[in-house]
Amino acid sequence: MPDKDSELPPAAQRALAEAEARRKEADAKVAAMPKELGGRDGPEAVRYGDWEKKGIAVDF
Repeated sequence: MPDKDSELPPAAQRALAEAEARRKEADAKVAAMPKELGGRDGPEAVRYGDWEKKGIAVDF
């Protein structure tokens, strides 16, 4: 059975490769950040534009 990506046009294959490279770069940046002691769990709240504390959401 042929590879699923080989059926895509060259431009789509390049786009997928670039997206994968950007994902790896973003993951590397997150991994390089220092661990926050006593901070929130999960992804950085600022990235999503709001912050929730004890059930109250605050928009920036």
